Amino acid sequence: MKKVRLLVAILIAGLVLGVMPSSFGMQKVLAEKSTRDQIKEKEQEKKDLQNKLGDQKEDISDMKGEKRSLQDEMADANEKMLAAVDRMVDLEDRIKVKSQEIEDNQAALAAAIAREAKQKEDMEIRVRKMYERNSSDYWASLLKAQSMGSLLNLATWFERVETYDKDQLEELQENHALMERIEAELEEQKLELDGLYAEATAEKARISGILNQLVTKIDDYSDQISDAEKKALEYEAELKKNEEDLKVLKKKLEEELRISREAAQGKWRSISEVSFSESDRKLLANIIYCEAGGEPYEGKLAVGSVVINRVLSGKFPDTVAGVIYQKSQFSPVASGRFELALASDKATAACYQAADEAMLGVTNVGVCVFFRTPIPGLVGISIGGHVFY
Repeated sequence: MKKVRLLVAILIAGLVLGVMPSSFGMQKVLAEKSTRDQIKEKEQEKKDLQNKLGDQKEDISDMKGEKRSLQDEMADANEKMLAAVDRMVDLEDRIKVKSQEIEDNQAALAAAIAREAKQKEDMEIRVRKMYERNSSDYWASLLKAQSMGSLLNLATWFERVETYDKDQLEELQENHALMERIEAELEEQKLELDGLYAEATAEKARISGILNQLVTKIDDYSDQISDAEKKALEYEAELKKNEEDLKVLKKKLEEELRISREAAQGKWRSISEVSFSESDRKLLANIIYCEAGGEPYEGKLAVGSVVINRVLSGKFPDTVAGVIYQKSQFSPVASGRFELALASDKATAACYQAADEAMLGVTNVGVCVFFRTPIPGLVGISIGGHVFY
């Protein structure tokens, strides 16, 4: 039985060695293409981000222009508002003055009416007394005059009294009528001022509405500009990260090309030249468990194949332990998850089966020595959730 297993191992090793140079060359191309595609995609992503950033900055510039226009409108509206307020204050002062004039005129009119009434009353008293005395008294007074001059003076006095009463009454009546006209004019002027004040109030309310709308629009633009500037910063951050990623990818490509050239010129050991211990089997099964425990069997075998390919390649350590514990190669080792799995031997039967096949030289990924979760542009052999290259 041991001879049969050894024979199978030798045959498999021969097959692997037979395809090694051409398969490695193919993987070299795949690795180069993968990184080149990533660089190409990153450069396209950079171009897209630059376009988006440019568009965003243009939008910000347009919005700032709109905001400035609105602020100019607002400044103009503020001036109109101040003018309307000044006009209202002026009208209020004029209305107060006009109201005072009306009030003063009404007081003067009331006094004139009172004087007119008094004049009428006095005239009525004098006329009544004249009639009560008898008209003969008037003639008797005239007859008693000792001279013609006295007679004329007395007659003139009676006439003057009557004329004075009439003149006073007419003057008072004219004054009364004048004050009524003045009052009507003042009332008309006040009514006009009230109308102007109402118009100014309406204009102020209209401008106030415009100002409120402008404030709302300016606030909206301020919010939009703030959001757009945040988005622009995000694009700038993405662009910076993209440029950093590009540097890393270009450096990685250079390193891959260097390793590929050296590997192509280097030597690979035959699987028959390597001895594996039970300790190696446990290490390999548990790293398979950590990296591909949830993958189908093909994924488990592929991970095991990569580890063994590295053992066979002159570019990596020549032991299973050396390959697995090589710095920055397997993330479960760096995180400590591998040691936890190893401590309680978490590897399943399928993981051990895949480890056994890989240690016999069985590979379903050719001579791939790398694998990772898929990323845009990475070309290789896709099995389960990994790409092998």
